[in-house]
Amino acid sequence: MGTQLAQYVPVLMLAGVAVVFTGAMLGLSVLLGKRGRRTQVKDTAYECGMIPVGEGTARLSVKFYLVAMLFILFDIAVVFLYPWAVVFRRLVAEPGMAGPVFFGMLGFLGIVLVGYLYAWRKRGLDWRG
Repeated sequence: MGTQLAQYVPVLMLAGVAVVFTGAMLGLSVLLGKRGRRTQVKDTAYECGMIPVGEGTARLSVKFYLVAMLFILFDIAVVFLYPWAVVFRRLVAEPGMAGPVFFGMLGFLGIVLVGYLYAWRKRGLDWRG
């Protein structure tokens, strides 16, 4: 038991060094930083030599971000189909693998379809409303 715990000593030492280094860098930045010498001109955004006009970013609805997250979710689900499609013919050629491979992917697609239908029914894909 003692030898198993001894294997974690280098990891704990590395974590300690990381914490000390991070604390030292933050402390030095506070000590050496010139907080009192900042001017309003120095803190303004720089846009190609022009004085910025208006806000930097426009506010978007929360529905927009919901649609973006749903798109990423379903896009990742589709990415899982590519490797399966590439090796499908080779997997089916092995005896006894056709059913598990095919029905496994059907189950995955069924779960993705249920999620898609749920998002559609809750109007999660419409960010204008």
